[in-house]
Amino acid sequence: MAAFLDTHILLLTLASYLAGGIPAGYLVVRRIKGFDIREHGSGNPGTANVYRVAGAKAGAITLFVDSLKGYLPVLLARRLYPDAVWIAVLCGAAAIIGHDWTVFLGFRGGKGVATSAGVFAALMPAPMICTVAVFALSVWLSAHISAGSIAGAVALPVFDLILNGASALTAFSCGAGALILYKHIPNIKRLLQNKELLILEKK
Repeated sequence: MAAFLDTHILLLTLASYLAGGIPAGYLVVRRIKGFDIREHGSGNPGTANVYRVAGAKAGAITLFVDSLKGYLPVLLARRLYPDAVWIAVLCGAAAIIGHDWTVFLGFRGGKGVATSAGVFAALMPAPMICTVAVFALSVWLSAHISAGSIAGAVALPVFDLILNGASALTAFSCGAGALILYKHIPNIKRLLQNKELLILEKK
């Protein structure tokens, strides 16, 4: 219990939340296009909506920054506390929560896909590489980014079980995947109704 109350760990967790909360999509679109991404397309400030509304350059920058928001806090935690994986998990979870409910946009954020990818790239790189392949294949077959995100959320814990065996990280990947699925409930409904936005669709 004392470890949970350690000031350094609390500060690292808070910093991870704030890093995750940096609204990359909002800032990039404001800078490049001069408008509020939340007022266009699906209204989501994540990579997919930025790509559809503001173009490939803005989407790529958003994807890169959102991934780093997850990767760097976990990497730092692993370097500072190499024998305490739970601290890296805590920081990763904080970054994802910060992205999904960012304090900088009134606690309304993205769906956590890119940030989660960064977190698990640092925690379990081999399963994450396989998951990216599933994501890409699903997007290519369906022409829906949301379909790739949903498939990836399901695939990651499966690949971790296959490659690494059951562990606390598997449980964490299940939780993160469940959160992604929860955030994609509107997308799932639109997919079932054949009303989901296509990759290149401008709305």
